[in-house]
Amino acid sequence: MSDTRVDRKKILIVSGSFFPGNSPRAHRTTQLAKELAHQGHEVTVLVPEQDYDFSMFMKEYGFTIKSIGHRSVQTIKPGQNRILRILERVLFRIMLSLFEYPAVKLMFQVNRALRKERGHDTLISIAVPYPIHWGVLLARKPRHPIAPVWVADCGDPYTGFEKSFLYKAFYLRMLTRAVFRKCSHITVPFDGAVQAYPEKFRSKIKVIPQGFDLSNPKLFKGKTSHPVPTFAYAGSFIPGRRDPRPFIDDLIENGIDFKFVIYTTQQGIFSKYSNIVGKKLFIHGFVDREELLFELSKMDFLINFHNRNEIQLPSKIIDYALTGRPILSLDSYNLDHEMVSEFLAGNYRADLKVDLDKHNIKHIAKSFLLLT
Repeated sequence: MSDTRVDRKKILIVSGSFFPGNSPRAHRTTQLAKELAHQGHEVTVLVPEQDYDFSMFMKEYGFTIKSIGHRSVQTIKPGQNRILRILERVLFRIMLSLFEYPAVKLMFQVNRALRKERGHDTLISIAVPYPIHWGVLLARKPRHPIAPVWVADCGDPYTGFEKSFLYKAFYLRMLTRAVFRKCSHITVPFDGAVQAYPEKFRSKIKVIPQGFDLSNPKLFKGKTSHPVPTFAYAGSFIPGRRDPRPFIDDLIENGIDFKFVIYTTQQGIFSKYSNIVGKKLFIHGFVDREELLFELSKMDFLINFHNRNEIQLPSKIIDYALTGRPILSLDSYNLDHEMVSEFLAGNYRADLKVDLDKHNIKHIAKSFLLLT
């Protein structure tokens, strides 16, 4: 625990994701809560109900976890008929665009939960999804401020850049602007994200990177020795932007022998490669972060695909850097063939460099505390 007990703060964190979740926002929430408690502060976390017993977790890390109720998931089930599947997807996108369905339920859950909270020094709401912020906006009133300082942490901008298919409804954008007017601070994970927010709110924006406990990750300590170039990717994909298929196609067309290990829930994106799955392409679902770091540390190098914009930075880059393996960062639709060839030959001079110290959760927690 911290020695600075005289500065002990009561901090309330509201989020849609938490351990044992394996998303960037789950890591943001969990790591921040653990470190703030470790530094001696009284921390309460409000998150959706999970099938997990947190009693030992709370005892070990010294903070309180409260449920806001079960989080809704997509309830439109894909049918067997191709036309029906397309219609269902279109309907879901419309519901998402017009009502932020199904995440909008979080707005009401957060509102109800916050009605019972008072006397905190700082309230930190963590998005995505943005209904987390909307719920705080509804609950926080002059007679019930919950905390004098409200920090709206935004992993991705809500609107304003490369939104495809359907734009968010104007009233949802107005609701988000109201959040930015009412909150004390807006936090974003890196400098490039600032340009995606309305100029009138940029004076409120503080850049606080994604943070992790960097001490003693469990990594493979042996010497990597593979008969063919062996590399890995972990995370989600965005077809047409963060897309592995052009890279895989290029390797196949050039007759390259390789082993590409991928950890993702989007396994359907690889359906056309059924002839090389289990031979050159190895697809796995998500695993917990500790196991993932260990497996990634066995690779020759790791793959990152650009988001093709300057306002989003994948948090996986931090985990990649922790493994100590070289990072090959690519634009899926503008491949640097020379750099790919060098990595395949074991020449890692173009390795993506990451300053891990600025992602140290100790520094990140202190940056949030400065906003109080």
